[in-house]
Amino acid sequence: MQAPAPVSDSLHHTSPFLLNCGSDGVNLSRTVKPCSAGDRPGISVNCNLGWSSQTSPDLSQHFRGYSSASEAVLTAQSDLRKLLVGNEKIGVLLLNLGGPETLDDVQPFLFNLFADPDIIRLPRLFRFLQKPLAKFISVVRAPKSKEGYASIGGGSPLRQITDAQAEALREALCGKDVPAKVYVGMRYWHPFTEEAIEQIKRDGITKLVVLPLYPQFSISTSGSSLRLLESIFREDEYLVNMQHTVIPSWYQREGYIKSMATLIENELTKFPVPQKVMIFFSAHGVPLAYVEEAGDPYKAEMEECVDLIMEELEKRGITNPCTLAYQSRVGPVEWLKPYTDETIIELGQKGVKSLLAVPISFVSEHIETLEEIDVEYKELALESGIKHWGRVPALGCEPTFISDLADAVIESLPYVGAMAVSNLEARQSSDGTSVKWKPKLSLPVFPSY
Repeated sequence: MQAPAPVSDSLHHTSPFLLNCGSDGVNLSRTVKPCSAGDRPGISVNCNLGWSSQTSPDLSQHFRGYSSASEAVLTAQSDLRKLLVGNEKIGVLLLNLGGPETLDDVQPFLFNLFADPDIIRLPRLFRFLQKPLAKFISVVRAPKSKEGYASIGGGSPLRQITDAQAEALREALCGKDVPAKVYVGMRYWHPFTEEAIEQIKRDGITKLVVLPLYPQFSISTSGSSLRLLESIFREDEYLVNMQHTVIPSWYQREGYIKSMATLIENELTKFPVPQKVMIFFSAHGVPLAYVEEAGDPYKAEMEECVDLIMEELEKRGITNPCTLAYQSRVGPVEWLKPYTDETIIELGQKGVKSLLAVPISFVSEHIETLEEIDVEYKELALESGIKHWGRVPALGCEPTFISDLADAVIESLPYVGAMAVSNLEARQSSDGTSVKWKPKLSLPVFPSY
């Protein structure tokens, strides 16, 4: 038995790559690495949230004179978006982990978490023990977990924040001439992914963009949610035939990178000597075997993400040193290193006096940021000789971030398609290494970068 995995609550692209989800795992296989998506100007309009019954516009009527080149570009973009939408009912499904909203929710939430074979990976022969083991672990861990949730107000704020992000995304899409309904599907607590899918069917959605709220892809986060989604789609004729696409990760997007850099830049100004602050990126960890044996691209994507953020900061004249470590490990097996707690102690021993924590894998506040980082790691830092501590807030509904997510959705619309059967064996992962999974179905995936 392997240790539990993380416990946490363009139109200019060439060709898409496939995300293959099968009974043995999830595999990314890129056919072409497209260029990065740049910012695209939005258009502020009053948007009717009802579905349009008008036919797609005839572009020929818009070939006329414009007062400026920018006006022509904006009009062309708007027309193209209207063509992409047409009479379709567009839906966006945001995927997230979920979290207990009350202390009474903690134990059943933990059961749902550990009953997921992507979290505790048992050999096939022992998979009948998955639920009994999940029950045991959830009961044992519930008291300590309740203490953590009690310290941050008695429950996770993740649902409230995700709902706010969904509404902000809907408004941003509306402002870009793409009326859409945005749904929230949680993996381990309400509203469950299954609940969101039922609402999508009731609303008659005809084009769906699936957007995990994890910037970097991992088997245990986006992978688990997408595999569940695939199993739901496979058993439902309406869903199999519904046009849809997946944005598996989006850590390279310019809007996301700039938003993270801005948050860091703002927090640095709060230190006595901003230039001497160590920027400390803390990401949620995964067992090392996920990366080395199963081909999880999480570590590579995380390291590239940090590099891109630091490059953006350098463009702004910020050249602070930085480091990356991984938090929230559990169990006896080795997880991705370096570990956050050990790294904090080492930095204190090396004489670092100012530390700015950056929760790099989280776009919402939850127990890992509000309790683990803000309380546990802050105390450890002060005990280790670090005098000045700060923490960058999670992105939440930061406007540039939300606008960029809306752009990602719009850019993905040309890539929607129905689920296709594939008999292919294991493909290559995003870094070219062999993956030991046997995908059975292929979901159309939008190349978000």
